Amino acid sequence: MADLGLEGKVALVTGATRGVGLAVARKLCGAGATVVLNYAHREDDAHRAVKELAPLRGEAVALRADVTRAGELERLLGQVRERYGRLDVFVHNAASWNPAPAVGADPAGVHADLTAALDPLLHGAPAIAGLMAGGPGRIVAVSSSGAHSVIPRYVGLGVAKAALESLVRYLAVELAGRDIAVNAVSTSKIDKGPGTPQPEVAAALAARTPAGRLTNPEDIADTVALLCTAEAGWIHGQVITADGGLGLRG
Repeated sequence: MADLGLEGKVALVTGATRGVGLAVARKLCGAGATVVLNYAHREDDAHRAVKELAPLRGEAVALRADVTRAGELERLLGQVRERYGRLDVFVHNAASWNPAPAVGADPAGVHADLTAALDPLLHGAPAIAGLMAGGPGRIVAVSSSGAHSVIPRYVGLGVAKAALESLVRYLAVELAGRDIAVNAVSTSKIDKGPGTPQPEVAAALAARTPAGRLTNPEDIADTVALLCTAEAGWIHGQVITADGGLGLRG
C-alpha cells in the first residue's frame, strides 16, 4: 500500500461495520490510522469488523452510537476526546433509505432520510471542529448520484444527499480558515458482490460504465483516503465523483 501519510492519525467513520463504511475503515486502518468504527445497532457486525481489521497497521475499535441523535453523537465524540485527545478525520457514511416515489411518498420517511444525512454534521460540527483544533483536519461525507439524478423510488435519499452536498459546501467555507477541509465523495450504484440488489440493472449499468465495471466499496474508500492526505489540503467544498465514468454518459 502506498504511504498516505496517515500513520498515527485518528479517524472516526460512521456506519463503519459493513459495506462502504467498512471499506473506508479498512483503508484508513491499513494506512496506519487509529480508526473508530461507529455503528448503531448490530453488535455482531461490529465484532466481526474489528477482528477483520486487527492484522492491519493501524488500530481499530468499535463504539456504538446512533449519530442521528444529538445526545448519542455528543457521547461518542466525548469518548473519542477521552481516549485520544483529538480527531484528525471524520467520515460521515451513516444513511437511511426509505424507498418511495416522489408522488405519494411518506413525509416521515423522507424526513428520516434527511435526518440521517444532515444531523450528524449539523449537531456534530462544533465538537468535531474542536477535536480538530490546530489541524489539519478532514471531514468527508459519502454522497450519491441520486443527489442530482432521478433514481426510481429514491426521492428521500436523493433529496437528503442533495442537501448533504450543500451542507458540505457551507461547512467547507466556515472551516477552511481553521485548517479543516470538508468534501464529499459520490458514486452511482455500488457492486456489493453476489448479493447486489437488482442484478439485471447492475449488469446494464456495468456495461455502460466506460471503465468496464460498477464501482465497488474499495473504490469509494480509495477516494476518501486521498481526500485525507496532506496533498489534498487545498481541496475544499468539492464533491468528487468516483464512478468509473458512468455519470459522463447521463
